[in-house]
Amino acid sequence: MPAAADLDAIFKAYDVRGLVPEQLDAGLARAVGWAFVEVTGADEVVVGHDMRPSSPELVEAFAEGATAAGADVVVIGLCATDQLYFASGSLGLPGVMFTASHNPAGYNGIKMCRAGAVPIGRDTGLADIRDRVLADDPRPAARTGSVRHEDLLAAYAAHLLDLAPVKGRRLKVVADAGNGMAGLTMPAVAGLLGEGQVELVPMYFELDGTFPHHEANPIDPATLVDLQTRVVEEGADIGLAFDGDADRCFLVDERGVAVSPSTLTSLIAERELRRHPGSTVIHNLITSRGVPELVTELGGTPVRTRVGHSFIKQTMAETDAVFGGEHSGHFYFRDFWRADSGMLAALHALAALAESDGTLSELLADHDRYALSGELNSTVDDPAAVLDTLRSDYRDRDDVALDELDGLTVSHDDWTFNVRPSNTEPLLRLNAEGKDHATMTAVRDTVLDRIRSHR
Repeated sequence: MPAAADLDAIFKAYDVRGLVPEQLDAGLARAVGWAFVEVTGADEVVVGHDMRPSSPELVEAFAEGATAAGADVVVIGLCATDQLYFASGSLGLPGVMFTASHNPAGYNGIKMCRAGAVPIGRDTGLADIRDRVLADDPRPAARTGSVRHEDLLAAYAAHLLDLAPVKGRRLKVVADAGNGMAGLTMPAVAGLLGEGQVELVPMYFELDGTFPHHEANPIDPATLVDLQTRVVEEGADIGLAFDGDADRCFLVDERGVAVSPSTLTSLIAERELRRHPGSTVIHNLITSRGVPELVTELGGTPVRTRVGHSFIKQTMAETDAVFGGEHSGHFYFRDFWRADSGMLAALHALAALAESDGTLSELLADHDRYALSGELNSTVDDPAAVLDTLRSDYRDRDDVALDELDGLTVSHDDWTFNVRPSNTEPLLRLNAEGKDHATMTAVRDTVLDRIRSHR
């Protein structure tokens, strides 16, 4: 087994992720399979995987470990991460997804949840799994489990459309799967909608874990360029961009302009609050201040959280929130076991657009209230020193408020910025917004210069 330091490098806050086979190989996947069953006490486990070349071998090894520990394994094969959450929720089983999301081709990873898609993170079982793998002392099981295969794609697509039916005018939709798992799930969903509802223009739907066209990471503006161009060329109503495991979704409007995830959060919040008046909506501290403004205007209760799905899902459970959104393109739904689903977010956007008479940009006009910088990353030698510098810069000003829920947030009547360390990479992340573009640009550039002066 790898040394403790090696495991610490790949057991992240929310999942396991590393280079194959240098950090993650069949032997480690087998050990994780055994440890997962021991920690969860599962009699049965559901497992899926993405299109990366290493995924099938890792799934097979995981199943060997899990069955040796006495659990039966349901293998659903190629799937999106939210399809694995559907399987965990609908079957009532702990679930395991082999994917490295948007990471480059050489990586793979393991996302885990308890029955009902309840997340497993560092403080809720992942550290225990790591410790059992490190101990390398599996206990003999009374029985050896079995493996069976199930295809849940059609049931998954039907369930999503039950939650967000698309009715109204016919839409022309360009979808960029980035050679990731939306290349499997988008046709299944569109097929149930039918050509009378959606004309689907596919981009990079071929499943290919080497990502031959572009990185499957739509938070990076460079990865949206092909989609933006195609939407305009096709005269499409909307563009959809998914990440590698299709649990995130970004929009492009009819003009080829990228839509902020905060704007989509606001749109979905409005739809869910109309269905469930007075409900709570979760937003992380990076989303635009326009989100809590709109939720309050509609009679809902906005609740602010730290960045990260474990915090969102925990707060949703505590508050019985109907919906949660993050700036990174993750969207969480109470009716979907509080799990995130890029495809369900996309269907909400399609449904809202189909019900309207105007363009997507017109539909979103009231939801796009502030100028946003997007996420800007900087590599620095000492993140804590940078945060200390920024804290000193602003703490004595009477016109701002500081909080440290996650990194440092500085709020003014006309602007806000947050700087926080990445949970997964050696970076500081800056997000800024302002009442207009000039205001946002000024605060963005001032803070970015301060951060990068520490390099």
